[in-house]
Amino acid sequence: MNSKLQKLIQDSDNIVFFGGAGVSTESGIPDFRSVDGLYNQKYKYPPETMLSNSFFMNNTSEFFDFYKNKMIFLDAKPNMAHIKLAELEKQGKLKAVITQNIDGLHQAAGSKNVLELHGSVQRNYCMKCGKFYDVHSVLQSSGIPKCSCGGTIKPDVVLYEEGLNQEVLMKAVEYIKNADVLIIGGTSLVVYPAAGLIDYYRGNKLVLINKSSTSMDRRADIVINDSIGKVFE
Repeated sequence: MNSKLQKLIQDSDNIVFFGGAGVSTESGIPDFRSVDGLYNQKYKYPPETMLSNSFFMNNTSEFFDFYKNKMIFLDAKPNMAHIKLAELEKQGKLKAVITQNIDGLHQAAGSKNVLELHGSVQRNYCMKCGKFYDVHSVLQSSGIPKCSCGGTIKPDVVLYEEGLNQEVLMKAVEYIKNADVLIIGGTSLVVYPAAGLIDYYRGNKLVLINKSSTSMDRRADIVINDSIGKVFE
């Protein structure tokens, strides 16, 4: 790990981590926007369409075909970044993980305070009665997953055309505002409103870890262009 970064972490007990797709790609989960990501694969409709609320409502069966095949990766295991973040939380240094990912790998690694801006494939609920279902019930269903009451089960993920959960967003803003060290990893910072969260950071210890450069690099105190798992290892 970069020695300057190591010192920042050693000296702080108020670190917040904000992570994007790059944190999950190292666990084998493809990134939407990368060259071999979903956006460049061939489907009848673009992924933005298939992962939109209106597509879910109007083409529910096709939505689930795509969703079950392309959005759920049960074999993925937490990588070094997930594991180290969970350790930093246990040591009382890391206050929160804010993530754009929906795979639940931070929790699988042991992180407790995880703010999921885009929801999670691990949680699903009946649109009619609100009953909760885990990811296996969705995967094992044939066609459209149905609740025992007959309602359709919807994944608790934020689809295109849907707003972020305001409560989660406000919590994220609070943590970032009050953070001593803000570490941003595995995100190109192009997706709003998540990318706008950085503007709430008031400190002077901004760390950016990403394989490629981002528009925020000039604002950061430490920029590391490398794989996040490697950096945390």
